Amino acid sequence: MTQAPGRSVSVRVPATSANLGPGFDTLGLALSVYDELAVTALEPGRLEIEVEGSGADSVPRDASHLVVRAIAYAYDAVGHRMPGLRIRARNVIPHGRGMGSSGAAVVSGLLAAKGLLADEVELGPDLLLRLATEMEGHPDNVAPALFGGLTIAWVDESGPQHKKLLVHRGVSPIVFVPEFTMSTSVARSLQPLQVSREDAVFNVSRSALLIAALTQSPELLMAATEDKLHQSYRASAMPETDRLVRALRAAGFAAVVSGAGPSVLVLADGPGRRLEAARVVDAHADTPWEARMLAVDVKGGTVRDNAEGAT
Repeated sequence: MTQAPGRSVSVRVPATSANLGPGFDTLGLALSVYDELAVTALEPGRLEIEVEGSGADSVPRDASHLVVRAIAYAYDAVGHRMPGLRIRARNVIPHGRGMGSSGAAVVSGLLAAKGLLADEVELGPDLLLRLATEMEGHPDNVAPALFGGLTIAWVDESGPQHKKLLVHRGVSPIVFVPEFTMSTSVARSLQPLQVSREDAVFNVSRSALLIAALTQSPELLMAATEDKLHQSYRASAMPETDRLVRALRAAGFAAVVSGAGPSVLVLADGPGRRLEAARVVDAHADTPWEARMLAVDVKGGTVRDNAEGAT
């Protein structure tokens, strides 16, 4: 089936921070920084891409663009022929900084396809999560980008699953973003294939505690964000990040590597504490860091039909 040209949708997808310390490849948090897309169906074979913001000088303007690939993946999954596309992207999520930019691009494309196909086929949440996980490789970033809030993601015999939780209103995120980048694949390659039983038990206990801290008891965030599975192994690849995490934790802040890094996420237990964390960074950092005081996004990705105003 070929879609008639002319339909236009707008998409908005939040940044995410995965792992949150001990919850490796499992926990993710949606944050109030958003990439936005306007996508219009054109005659088959046409492709127009405009990009502004983060990555504008480096992302491709052809079918290899991750948003285009995600749209094509969704159309193929439901047996429809993808139309030509006009894509206008405004990228606010920084690229290569551990804030889920690639996951947001995948989710943006899938939601765009959902909107363009709305009159013909339903792309429900389970299918969107499955497609996003197949493209991204693991669900910890794409689940919060799709659904918002704090998400627990796992994979069973039926495919990827998720549970969304509401975060305690006292939890106040701040992300410190450096000028340098980090490759997720490089970061993952530094981890061992096996860990000790003691380290595994340590992270299981902290991950369980982290759910309680984020949803009920923010005063437990320091203990709950301890990790022995991935952050120390990646430290050699981003020593500035490691030093900043150590300085913040020594000052009493629940600081972790955001995703694969190199950004640092602090889960403060109140808005005022974020200002204190920023002062610690100013005093101890040996490289520039941009402080972004954010909220937890509770909606996740949204798509709106530009003609009908639907969401």
